[in-house]
Amino acid sequence: MPKHGKKYREVSQLVNAETLYDPSEAIELVKKTAPAKFDETVDVAVRLGVDPRKQDQAVRGVVVLPHGTGKTKRVLVFAKGEKAKEAEAAGADFVGDADMINKIQQGWFEFDVCVATPDMMSEVGKLGRILGGKGLMPNPKAGTVTFDVTKAVQEIKAGKIEYRLDKAGQIHAPLGKVSFDADKLNENFKALVDALVRAKPAAAKGVYLKNIAVSSTMGPSVRVNVSSFR
Repeated sequence: MPKHGKKYREVSQLVNAETLYDPSEAIELVKKTAPAKFDETVDVAVRLGVDPRKQDQAVRGVVVLPHGTGKTKRVLVFAKGEKAKEAEAAGADFVGDADMINKIQQGWFEFDVCVATPDMMSEVGKLGRILGGKGLMPNPKAGTVTFDVTKAVQEIKAGKIEYRLDKAGQIHAPLGKVSFDADKLNENFKALVDALVRAKPAAAKGVYLKNIAVSSTMGPSVRVNVSSFR
């Protein structure tokens, strides 16, 4: 049995695996080589010149993509009183305190991002194992533990994503959908790479941006000329 289907093999011939493409050309190739009938996500993988085992070389943060990701995220806010009302007014999909904590303990997960006010974290902490295992635990570094719930909710709805270095020293993130205009994907791409450059740890030595590749959900990987961002 072939590893990939006929359509994938056809479109993959448009990509030279040894070539480093300029960012705009790489994006165009990703759009051309997306083989699925659904609107695929455009993803990026960035290999950084850091040691993921060392705490002082950790890379983690958030960035608001100028044109969003093409997916509307369902936001849950843990808050009480006026802050709960503020979250509702900002467009949060779900707002609550003990009631929501109990609901999650019973197995409910109909949300994509959690935001919590600092005064709720002692209670939300009870969900540490449950939410942490799914990457949903509110975190100050990600801007999801804050009293400014209006800003937090609006940024998430506008396309804020969190990036985090994995054990292999790579960052994986969505850039949008194949249906996006190439210019919009390029602007999202630049915004993410700029954020990664700003997040460079002081302890990182040598080449920081090592390799970058973009691809659609079902399409071939396209290597990007990293010098374009240096």
